Amino acid sequence: MSAKIPTLYEWAGGSEALNRLTRAFYDKVAVDPIVGPVFKTMSPDHPAHVAAFIGEVFGGPKTHSEEFGGHREMVMHHLGKHLTEEQRRRWINLLADAADEVGLPDDPEFRSAFMGYV
Repeated sequence: MSAKIPTLYEWAGGSEALNRLTRAFYDKVAVDPIVGPVFKTMSPDHPAHVAAFIGEVFGGPKTHSEEFGGHREMVMHHLGKHLTEEQRRRWINLLADAADEVGLPDDPEFRSAFMGYV
């Protein structure tokens, strides 16, 4: 008898964990001199939208697609931001730091999948 393999969404801790992640992440972004300016006009509910998007990508509920239009809409919203490579790297590093801070699983399999996505 084999155990059920969890989705990345379940493994991360579900919507509560992903909302903690995105709140911690965007708190870091807001004060960061490299990526902060890109997000200076971000709406207060942006972290929740991102948590819903990540949750859906990781096998959770289809909340983002149903409420905000899904992947295509997300991509269209971000076109024209013209991020530099330094900004991209900082974004990824801040997200990894936030994952550590909020206690997302730190085992190699989860982190490999998580970082592979971002």
